[in-house]
Amino acid sequence: MRQVVRLANASELPVWRRPVTLLFLMAIAMPLSFATWSALLNNFVVSAAGFDGSDIGLLHTVREIPGFLAVGVIAIIIFVHEQTLALVSLALLGVATAVTAWFPHMAGILTITMLSSIGFHYYETVNQSLQLQWLSKDRAPKVLGLLVAAASGATLVAYVAIVMAWQAFDLSYNFVYLASGGLTLLIVGWCVFAFPQFEAPNPQIKKMILRRRYWLYYLLQFMAGARRQIFMVFAGFMMVERFGFEVHEVTGLFLINLVVNIIVAPLMGRAVFRYGERNTLIFEYTGLVMVFLAYGGIYWFGWGVVLAAALYVIDHIFFALALALKTYFQKIADPGDIAPTAAVAFTINHIAAVFLPVLLGYLWLTSPSAVFILAAAMASVSLLLALLIPRHPAQGNETIFSGILPAPAE
Repeated sequence: MRQVVRLANASELPVWRRPVTLLFLMAIAMPLSFATWSALLNNFVVSAAGFDGSDIGLLHTVREIPGFLAVGVIAIIIFVHEQTLALVSLALLGVATAVTAWFPHMAGILTITMLSSIGFHYYETVNQSLQLQWLSKDRAPKVLGLLVAAASGATLVAYVAIVMAWQAFDLSYNFVYLASGGLTLLIVGWCVFAFPQFEAPNPQIKKMILRRRYWLYYLLQFMAGARRQIFMVFAGFMMVERFGFEVHEVTGLFLINLVVNIIVAPLMGRAVFRYGERNTLIFEYTGLVMVFLAYGGIYWFGWGVVLAAALYVIDHIFFALALALKTYFQKIADPGDIAPTAAVAFTINHIAAVFLPVLLGYLWLTSPSAVFILAAAMASVSLLLALLIPRHPAQGNETIFSGILPAPAE
């Protein structure tokens, strides 16, 4: 029977068996599969199945359906411990990534995408809950920044290998997908046997809850999801379709992002700790408005590949500040609300993801610049919402209106 350790007693364990170490190992395992899948995706679907803009939009709509259904995590954790569910989800992601190249046609690609997405989204939902339960409020911003940096560092190793070996050794999609998925599975196996089951002090509510006092957090999550889809689906696709980037070139661009994240992510965590969630989110959304407008300028004015690549990197830097949204919720939430609200928020985050990629895929065929202008508008709405966050968020002080209109308990 698996050893159970209370979170308060976890400090008595060796460092390599503590909760934070497990968070770091899972943070490394996930991008080994997901980031490699993403790096090869655009080239793989174009070369294997002849995808165009509408096809890639459909694929990403399918990929986001499990995110929309992430609220199902609440039902699962009634029977399965969150830590176990996180590891099972990671294993599913690893297996699906490993066999991706075995199905080089539309139906197969969509099926494997669905399976890997279930693993990814359920892991992300539970992982966010575990992070906020296992990390204290004063440590969370800094540790979350370090977790982003660790994930970037692990992915950096994989991407360097792809860039250096793809052409030199004539690597195949099958080899790279098998290797990345297999590494994820090895790490998951170690985590299963090396770590006890950690029990947080606050039992989590195991039913769906929607609290009125979390309304700003819900809206910020919705806008973040809609805005993120445009970047994830079309920014990378633009580099392949418009500028003819090959696998090693796309991966090289990802490498730059990773190096920047390794350096910047811990600084972003410190920035959130020092300047607060309100200021850092305002900075992020202001920057994203300008970045998306510049993306549109690439099509309006024929700006070149160097600017497009630079914007891609800058975009990633701003997205690193999204950890401020996690810590904002941690400060305003009841401790027992973290798991169910993480699931509900993940579903809210993916509402737009179910329909937006496929609809914008058709818009892309007629006006790629309009897609990025829409993203700039979404970032502007997020900016307005960020202005409603108080300087010192806490339970009972969820928005700037809390002092005027007391927030309801539910």
